[in-house]
Amino acid sequence: MMDLCDYKQIQALLSSTEGFRFSKAKGQNFLTARWVPERIAEECGLDGHTGVVEIGPGIGCLTEQLALRAGKVMAFEVDELLKPVLSVTMAPYDNVEIVFGDVMRRDLRREVEENLGGLRPVLCANLPYNITTPVLTHIYEARCFDTVTVMVQKEVAERMCAHAGQKDYGTFTLLTQWYAEPELLFTVDPECFMPRPKVTSAVVRLAMRKAPPVDTDEKSLFRVVRAAFNMRRKTLVNALEGVCGKEKARAAVVACGFSETVRGEALTLEEFAALTETVMNY
Repeated sequence: MMDLCDYKQIQALLSSTEGFRFSKAKGQNFLTARWVPERIAEECGLDGHTGVVEIGPGIGCLTEQLALRAGKVMAFEVDELLKPVLSVTMAPYDNVEIVFGDVMRRDLRREVEENLGGLRPVLCANLPYNITTPVLTHIYEARCFDTVTVMVQKEVAERMCAHAGQKDYGTFTLLTQWYAEPELLFTVDPECFMPRPKVTSAVVRLAMRKAPPVDTDEKSLFRVVRAAFNMRRKTLVNALEGVCGKEKARAAVVACGFSETVRGEALTLEEFAALTETVMNY
């Protein structure tokens, strides 16, 4: 059996693949430290009753670990040049289905229902750093996974898991917490990849919520949130001027018990929900 994290074997596989070049645009950095895909797969909590969606299998080092533990793995790969590689590396696993195409153009809920029916659906991926936010948003909005375990740039992981008052706290933090309960599991050094990225990576596990944690209109909530963080140095009163007018913003902020000088970074999701309701009802 091939060692899909062995540097020399990876080189041999890719050198025999006509036209393949590592693509920054596709975020192609393949793992060369076996402990990483092994631990990621272990953290997913898989068993024979679990169906996994993977994004960006590359040559299949994480896919292999998922296949050894799950009932079925459906992996989406955008680079069709990897077809001959994956046909070889995944040949031993009859519970793996490779789907070539852009996952952003797929209805994930429909894919899960049609291809992983009867299995507990989870998602696991080493996400391309240049499109992490839109891919995660696509995953969140599908609302079809029990858990999501992803490797992302460390700075993104810290934003996902931040708390009110921290420097990394912002719109994407609140979007993540609207859909899930995030937990930063561990970091991965650049030396664990080929080619080596310029940043440290981190693995985050998201326990996806069955329902939003607060009772408010999502569209209205994130209109307020985005305005609050659009210019972080502004007070909420000034930041919300474009949403509802300065006087209404001041009245809403005060009615919620906040100082007129409070900034968005100080508010929790629950406090933003209360502020949104107040703004809407004034």
